Amino acid sequence: MLRLASILYSLIGTTLAGTAVIAVLTMGYGTLGPILAGAAAGFVIALPVTWIVARRIVNG
Repeated sequence: MLRLASILYSLIGTTLAGTAVIAVLTMGYGTLGPILAGAAAGFVIALPVTWIVARRIVNG
């Protein structure tokens, strides 16, 4: 399951980080700090999401 989760994390992490960066830019924060914070938040939020998705795939 760890292998599946690592593959899923590469997809889910980039998707959530990209979504967070777009949200930050939409709110009008165009400097480096908020953009990096949004990307980092997306990658951190992707960890439990990936674990839940992988567990549901394995358990059916």
